[in-house]
Amino acid sequence: MPHISVVIPVYKAEKCLHTLYERLKISLETITQDFEIILVEDCGGDRSWDIIIELSKADARVKGIQFSRNFGQHYGITAGLDYCDGDWVVVMDCDLQDPPEEIPRLYAKAQEGYDVVLARRGKRQDPPLKRLTSWLFYQVFNYFTELQYDGQVGNFRIISRLVVQNFCLMREQLRFFGGLVDWMGFPTASIDITHEKRFNGKSTYTFAKLWKLATETIIAYSDKPLRLTIKLGFVISTLSFIYGIYIVIRGLMYASPVTGWSSLIVSLYFLGGIIISVLGILGVYLGKTFDQTKQRPLYLVRNTTLSIKT
Repeated sequence: MPHISVVIPVYKAEKCLHTLYERLKISLETITQDFEIILVEDCGGDRSWDIIIELSKADARVKGIQFSRNFGQHYGITAGLDYCDGDWVVVMDCDLQDPPEEIPRLYAKAQEGYDVVLARRGKRQDPPLKRLTSWLFYQVFNYFTELQYDGQVGNFRIISRLVVQNFCLMREQLRFFGGLVDWMGFPTASIDITHEKRFNGKSTYTFAKLWKLATETIIAYSDKPLRLTIKLGFVISTLSFIYGIYIVIRGLMYASPVTGWSSLIVSLYFLGGIIISVLGILGVYLGKTFDQTKQRPLYLVRNTTLSIKT
């Protein structure tokens, strides 16, 4: 049983995998020789899987998992946690923006009695648009889920075997690694690290993908959108009632005819839009519930360099 496992989802990372491995090896060997590196290749369409096989042949501590198709980053993390065996597990991205040299600091902090130690990034080395979309994502996420998730914290962290075991019990289809770990509530600390520039290429998280992730995560973690539609309905009903009283009083006092054909049509269209939106929100929740009841596996493995767990 390795003392430390490192779980890394891999997507279009052929140009940085060798460097990632070398830096991880040097960093981990300052703690222990007993470690494993689990690389989960998410079908990026490049040579990443071939390189993972080369690394695993050169060092048995490197283990690879390849999905049958692209499932997504958080499903890659889930697969790595399903297969890892370490007493402590480091989760990080493959782009080297989170430096492997910080792992000993994460490990040292965990030994103070914490089950989760987060790597809190300082000034992010991302383009302004990427920083803006990330900030918007966490603002929307925190508002709807009523969690206080720190937007300066990514996937980079170390977690105990106890956290991993409990994480693997949660098999909901909508995955958000950081949110699930935060929800568990185990003793948590954080350290500040330097956020480095991307080793190669650019982020594959576009605004559209972040928006999709935000929407699915909010649906998975909160029913607040449904509760907000109830409040909106009460507000509209109250305003309509008040306006109705105003029309009656005006008619009695001034004998003025009922006017406002344009405002009536606008109101009808407005209410129609609200009703359709509410039905859409209900439909999304029902659709996700339907997906969950199918109980399909979270991911499918095509190739692996380690033995399949049952």
